[in-house]
Amino acid sequence: MMRTHVWFLALAVVLAGVVDVGKAQTTVSISATASHPVPTTMFGQMFEDISHSGDGGLYAELLQNRAFQLVTPGTTAALAGWKSINSSVAVIAETTPVSSALPNALQLTVPAGNIVGVGFANVGNSGLQITPGNVYKASFYYRFPAASQFRDNLVVSLQDGVGTILTSTKISISGSQTAWKQVQVSLSTNLTPGSFANMFAITVNGNSAAGENINFAMLSLFPPTFKNRENGMRIDIAEALAEMKPSFFRLPGGNNLEGQTFATRWQWNNTIGPLVDRPGRVGDWSYINTDGLGLMEYFHWCEDLGMEAIMAVWAGYSLSGASLPENQLGPYIQQAIDQINFVIGDPAKSAAAAQRAALGHPAPFPLKYVEVGNEDFFAATSYVYRWHDFVTALQAEFPDLHFIATSDTFNPILSPNPTEYDIHVYQTPTWFAQNSFIYDGFERNGTKYFEGEYAAISTNANNLFGSPAQGRLTFPTMQSAAGEAAFMTGLERNSDIVFAASYAPLLGHVTNNQWTPNLLAFDAGNVYRSTSFYVQKLFSVNRGDEYLPSTLPDKLGTVFWSVVRNTPSKEIVIKISNTASSAAVLTFVLPFTNVDSKGSLQLLTGNATASNTPTTPDLLVPVTSSIATGQTFNYTAPAVSVSVLTLRAF
Repeated sequence: MMRTHVWFLALAVVLAGVVDVGKAQTTVSISATASHPVPTTMFGQMFEDISHSGDGGLYAELLQNRAFQLVTPGTTAALAGWKSINSSVAVIAETTPVSSALPNALQLTVPAGNIVGVGFANVGNSGLQITPGNVYKASFYYRFPAASQFRDNLVVSLQDGVGTILTSTKISISGSQTAWKQVQVSLSTNLTPGSFANMFAITVNGNSAAGENINFAMLSLFPPTFKNRENGMRIDIAEALAEMKPSFFRLPGGNNLEGQTFATRWQWNNTIGPLVDRPGRVGDWSYINTDGLGLMEYFHWCEDLGMEAIMAVWAGYSLSGASLPENQLGPYIQQAIDQINFVIGDPAKSAAAAQRAALGHPAPFPLKYVEVGNEDFFAATSYVYRWHDFVTALQAEFPDLHFIATSDTFNPILSPNPTEYDIHVYQTPTWFAQNSFIYDGFERNGTKYFEGEYAAISTNANNLFGSPAQGRLTFPTMQSAAGEAAFMTGLERNSDIVFAASYAPLLGHVTNNQWTPNLLAFDAGNVYRSTSFYVQKLFSVNRGDEYLPSTLPDKLGTVFWSVVRNTPSKEIVIKISNTASSAAVLTFVLPFTNVDSKGSLQLLTGNATASNTPTTPDLLVPVTSSIATGQTFNYTAPAVSVSVLTLRAF
């Protein structure tokens, strides 16, 4: 994710508003001969755990702070997400940890007195949705720190916000259990709670357990998951992302790859295997990452959606601004080699690949692109040697892979010469429209480009990263989506050198976030599809396999288009962005003998400043209708709109 770097080119004309034009008619003549194939990787998704997009978002785990990872025992902050029920609870440094990765535990102290339900509860990640009929899988470890004669039941339950039990089950436990024991139960209810303010609770009979201490570790609660994956994805968010039919998934970030320090960088080997063996890390967006959503889960997710992975490896730079000296890179280069081997290596030749096989995937995952670092224009000087040393070693091990550079293009000069660059830009809606020709001016020298992060985030060109009062967008607007669509017509036109593109950020909680706007917003039980989401979906779903040249738009105009052909279906797809506050009339001239008299129109339009929000989630959605077409036909693009016209022609 971009921090303060803003990509400016000489072509940029930075204006914040929408320009008015009259209804002048524009004639667009389309060529029958394709200029180039459209890459199969053209449109996809960029992911990092920001704004609780992973933990508390796509990753389906419902409990917050489930394993007390990287918290300070004895503090109130260590109990984030937890509350006591007629008892005393504290996070302790376990004398006998459940694993070396998880040194902390929750200790329940049962007071004396005639109290029936004594225990603790978890309130979830900004809420906890409970859906009638769903089966929830709960698990936890427990032990008694000192043996006793106690014998009774734990009651594991789902409760609403006032403590009404929605469903429960009993587990027999004994005070003789001084070693850790895992409990797994299923919970389901036919009751409908009135809100997301629900709880997962564990209680014990206060009469029989008075004076006892019981320790708990690695507690978990999962709803049904996407495609029933164990440790999988939240269904509604996963289904929304699948709607886009993405071709690739960039992982694991983004800033969240880098770490605030070298020690807190993302490390692949800490994200695999049993959850009890994953220590977690202090993420780069102000909260702890459980790493339950780890490298194996990422690649299962890619399998489930039929996406290619664009995987990043850490490359010696932290967000503190520090770069590793060149003579210290060796172990980190080896860690990158091991990470790639975990994904594609031969289990008979690589210990990392053998770990993958042991986890149930002996065959290699597909992998073509590896990104070396993230946004290394922030440390361009050291990237010269870091890129050289990492890529020289990685190419020797993996000669078939493509390695993507993350510095500014050709500045500094890197060796080996990068075959691909990742470019990021956050700007105003009008910047995007008026820079839709940026790639037209790039030299065709064999280098390919990944527009890895882009979004219209503000209407204030002089303070892009300011507050909403200063123009920062909370949710994408119709204006911002139309500007992005204009830019995307340029990406599609230049897909001979632009091989992939992804909006960022992909996901963000509606209130518990560190960045806005986001492509999809969510809360504990809803997903909100933005105008930008619909634009990304329209471009991705309506892609072609070859680009057809046409009359070029005015570089500094307000209406933009691109034309592709879907060869198997003999369909021509015309994408149009009108960023103006008045309609635009276009005449399309097709060179084909056979043209259907009717085509389909998918239209997204509305008030320029309107957004889909939790209160108006479906204010702006694409509407499909039929339009008259022919060898020559007219189309009027409404003000501030994105249109996709599809017709058979050959």
